[in-house]
Amino acid sequence: MTFIRASGRKATATLLLMAALLCDQALAVSGVVLDANTQKPIAGATVTTSAAVTQTDEQGRFETASPATSIAARAPGYLRTEATLVACDAPCVLTLTPFRPKAVYLSVFGVTSTLLRDRAVSLADSTDINALVIDVKGDRGLTPYRSAAREAIGAAAHTSRPAPQARDFPGLLAKLRARHLYLIARIVVFKDDPLADAHPQWSVHDADDMPWRDRENLQWMDPFSHEVWQHNLDLAEEAARMGFDEIQFDYVRFPDKAGLRFELPNTRANRTAAIVGFLKEARQRLAPYNVFISADIFGYVCWNLDDTAIGQQIELLGAALDYISPMLYPSSFTWGLPGLTNPTEDPAQIVRRSLAEAKRRTKLPGVRFRPWLQAFRDYAFDHRPFDEAAIKAQVDAADAAGTDGWMLWNPRNHYEAADLPHR
Repeated sequence: MTFIRASGRKATATLLLMAALLCDQALAVSGVVLDANTQKPIAGATVTTSAAVTQTDEQGRFETASPATSIAARAPGYLRTEATLVACDAPCVLTLTPFRPKAVYLSVFGVTSTLLRDRAVSLADSTDINALVIDVKGDRGLTPYRSAAREAIGAAAHTSRPAPQARDFPGLLAKLRARHLYLIARIVVFKDDPLADAHPQWSVHDADDMPWRDRENLQWMDPFSHEVWQHNLDLAEEAARMGFDEIQFDYVRFPDKAGLRFELPNTRANRTAAIVGFLKEARQRLAPYNVFISADIFGYVCWNLDDTAIGQQIELLGAALDYISPMLYPSSFTWGLPGLTNPTEDPAQIVRRSLAEAKRRTKLPGVRFRPWLQAFRDYAFDHRPFDEAAIKAQVDAADAAGTDGWMLWNPRNHYEAADLPHR
């Protein structure tokens, strides 16, 4: 029997690991990945050894010919697992524990505020919340820790409003993991004012070749720039090393503004190639860490047949991602949907129909989606609060679609336990 030293998030998972030893040949690792509850095989699981990455077949089986000292696995709808190979004499059996994240969002300021962070964490005591989305690089390019990647590229020196930073951010994450919280690192990719100040040659310019700023007076980086790609992947790798379960890319798109100048012609084909290319490179770069990879998309991307002029073509995103996260805030559906002119009156319909459309167009199962849901006051229609009834309607619609859980967005990080689903 193989003996292993297990590590990582395995509080409820069981793991049996055995490996094949071929006489006088390099070690070939083969085996099967099973559901820990049902013992049924998991098709399409990602298996990562210290030497290779592969996927399981329809019977949950995998095989790699390269020597390996460690093995890890993950699949949508489950917790990831990993272990160290010690001795080998038979095929290995990896078991994954089913898990659906139900998260609230914490900004850079929220995660470094003891008050806001503790309130969010305490939700896990009485509600369905079992996960946190935490800004690793937020909308204004700030990080909640001293980032070596930001310092190395010069962005850290260009923050006009420095954020509070945790002295021991990895230690803080370890405490959150000890509470059995699933941790998602949110990285705002192409909206990055400090990086634009540090490297204006990589930023988006207007028709007069001047640095362009959006309605918030913030600069964006050129999505065609591979230097920008590599910097954001450096940040993603920092997050993976610190112990996040998932890397979530936000603002992984072009600005929704005509007449801007980029490194390449601003065509639909070029835009979609840039976004998919970045996500594929992220998957390759992060493969050794066995982290899930997700990306946020506009809600209308589920409906628009083109790339919405921002490079997000929903049919092209599934191959590079574990999870697609459409932002299904009823307030952002300003043009409504056919037969629904005021989305805030029926938030469940926005979630239900958008997810159905996304699943139909991508031919992906519900578990490959984890939507953002609205937990903030409406700003576009009648300014109603999104309280218990509105949140429940959205949550029920997401659950009915078989999604990999859901995430609640409130920019102020204010969540009332009474408004959230309870166990």
